[in-house]
Amino acid sequence: MTDRHFRTAWLAGLTTIMVGPPLLWLATAPAEPLWSRLSVVTGLFALSAMVCAAVLPSRLRSVNRAFGIEGVIEVHRFLGLGAAALVLLHLACVVAADPTAVSLLDVPNAPGRAQAAVGATVALGALVGAALLRRHLKLPYEIWRWTHIALGVAVVVFSALHVVLLDHAVQEASMAVALTALMLVLVAVAAYRWVWRGLLDPSTEFVVHEVRAESPTVSTLVLGPRARHPTARHGGGRRPETANWAFAPGQFAWLRLARSPAAEEHPFTIASSAHLGRTEFTIRHAGDFTHRLRTLPPGSPVWVDGPHGAFTSDIGACEGFVLVAGGVGITPMMSMLRTAADRADPRPYRLVVVAGSLEDMLFREELGFLRHTLDLEVTEVLRRPREGWDGHTGDLGVSLLAMVLATVPRPDHVDWFLCGPPGLVDDALEVLDVLDVAPARIRTELFDFV
Repeated sequence: MTDRHFRTAWLAGLTTIMVGPPLLWLATAPAEPLWSRLSVVTGLFALSAMVCAAVLPSRLRSVNRAFGIEGVIEVHRFLGLGAAALVLLHLACVVAADPTAVSLLDVPNAPGRAQAAVGATVALGALVGAALLRRHLKLPYEIWRWTHIALGVAVVVFSALHVVLLDHAVQEASMAVALTALMLVLVAVAAYRWVWRGLLDPSTEFVVHEVRAESPTVSTLVLGPRARHPTARHGGGRRPETANWAFAPGQFAWLRLARSPAAEEHPFTIASSAHLGRTEFTIRHAGDFTHRLRTLPPGSPVWVDGPHGAFTSDIGACEGFVLVAGGVGITPMMSMLRTAADRADPRPYRLVVVAGSLEDMLFREELGFLRHTLDLEVTEVLRRPREGWDGHTGDLGVSLLAMVLATVPRPDHVDWFLCGPPGLVDDALEVLDVLDVAPARIRTELFDFV
């Protein structure tokens, strides 16, 4: 299937999950007063939104490739907020239908269905609040991540328990089947994400070939698939089978250092060519996890969950590329350029690299060689230039990107890729808006999508 087919299929599936149960209930339920009907419909819409919100970030590669990781996270957040709003609307409709229902808020003395509803509402409120205040709370990523997951599980479990104990929407056989199907979707996705991919899938295990220093603060981790048991004769012996691993240039993966799905893990962009035969991740050492990666000896196991993402030059067709990278955001661009060189791609590539200082510029020597292989021009921009630097300085501006674009034969037919800190990506987007670049031609990847 193509990316367009995946996108169409997932849109159809998510739409069915979102609107199917409420419409089915309206079509099959007996006549009831308006507020009673609205209370059920809003509750079913809230439940469907929760299911969609849980499915989207479950690292289904077809979803991430169809919509891009940023698109997935944005829709996940929107559905989470939408579910919270629908729950509040559901509660308002319940009280409007029967004002005495306010007594159900007396949790210790309330029936089980009301206790489950309160539990789901409190968990959902905490989930939304923690997501909105993540930066202000300054929680370590792993603590925030597991808190987010635990609250999400609580919301779904309490919501399902509320529906079952209420025994209202499930009295009709078709509704019972539909709601059971929703829960089975969640169970299947969770089993794939946490049991198969997280614990059992042999293709996720890689071994370290080497760790190559790129600068005092940046290293490249070189991985290869773990060889499996021998399966085929090769000469006088048997050739070990290796796990299949294919990625598109610019994609990323999560890395962890233990087989357990509960182990600490972080996302990193693949920097190597899609045709290299091994996988390289160029990583800036900014914390304990990345420092551990830097010290791994050859032969050490690493578990890789990927590839993910739609930030790739393999999507769509165009007549050239302008790549704008900030700091270590050059890694997906290097994957695209290295892949293009291996494919002898004749299209023009224009790379704009923004860094704090000259020491932060990565791959300068290799880019010099790639200029002889590709139609490649590199523009370096320093924010803190040292004395004697005669290149570009400061922030991205209209004149700079217009100058880069002027070197491309057909500027309206090139795709733009922006990767780096949010401030740099925002600045570039503002410039591209001034240059009247079509939004469909622009792809972005931020460092803070989690």
